[in-house]
Amino acid sequence: MIEFFTTTNLGIFLLIVGQVLLIVVPLLVALAFLLYGDRKIWAAVQMRRGPNVVGTFGLLQSFADFVKYAVKEIVYPAGADKVVFLMAPLVSLVMALIAWAVIPFNDGWVLSDINVAILYVFAVSSLEVYGVIMGGWASNSKYPFLGSLRSAAQMISYEVSIGLIIIGVIISTGSMNFGDIVNAQKGDYGIFSWYWLPHFPMLFLFLISAMAETNRPPFDLPEAESELVAGYQVEYSSTPFLLFMIGEYVAIVLMCALTSLLFLGGWLSPIPGLPDGILWMFGKMLLVFFIFSMVKAITPRYRYDQLMRIGWKVFLPMSLAWVVIVAFLAKFEAFGGAYARWAIGG
Repeated sequence: MIEFFTTTNLGIFLLIVGQVLLIVVPLLVALAFLLYGDRKIWAAVQMRRGPNVVGTFGLLQSFADFVKYAVKEIVYPAGADKVVFLMAPLVSLVMALIAWAVIPFNDGWVLSDINVAILYVFAVSSLEVYGVIMGGWASNSKYPFLGSLRSAAQMISYEVSIGLIIIGVIISTGSMNFGDIVNAQKGDYGIFSWYWLPHFPMLFLFLISAMAETNRPPFDLPEAESELVAGYQVEYSSTPFLLFMIGEYVAIVLMCALTSLLFLGGWLSPIPGLPDGILWMFGKMLLVFFIFSMVKAITPRYRYDQLMRIGWKVFLPMSLAWVVIVAFLAKFEAFGGAYARWAIGG
């Protein structure tokens, strides 16, 4: 233990902590303004003002809500398992945050550039369901427990489709590294390469599956107030409820980043002649987040049987079939390249 705190190791440790804070702090600050934008978009669709009192144009409303949650008293339900009750929102938040360790914002701008980045994100995001289950079970109430079971079934169902869609991307790029996947989308005319053609239909399935995976409307069945009085977090208040909400929004922004990296070219410029950069990455993430907000504002909530039917009877067969098609195209391309080399050599 003493040997660890040498000058070199301590410097490396502080560097890692600094890099982590450089990602987490801006992300959490950005969440406040994304939530503000989310509420403004809903208000505009419903022809009302939305947040407009706290700060200029209501920009500080999210921070005021944060202070409100932080100073409220934490209420424990009678008979609740207090340890598990408090661990549940922490698990949800931590699992959502640590997935950002492998998300690049620009070429080489990533905390951990590993070769199995997609596998890491998929594994970590799959663990978020445990926080939901723990919260519903530890509340010692039937309604939260039922809501957590519905949420677990929903998240697991749509993770299957997301996984198959990602497998198609891996087959076509030959890598699980996000940097390689983004560079595979680079063509002679910005991001307009042949990469997008076989994956364009899967973009819509990925977006819809991401909404269901993050309990985003119209798939917010675990939080259906008319059926389950707010679902698995109904017994939560104050800071624990805030952690659940932050974890959910971090997961939503993560899905926006994944959509940008896997299908929209990440930091690559869509306009020939303009330089690539982090601003393109942020712009594409904001575009996907705007789509998420608009869907919530204009789409009614699905019934639970409709939700599960779409996941297992529509999305699963389509994504599985598309994996076969992409694999065939990749094999045909490899065969065509080998034949061309043979013909030239001959």
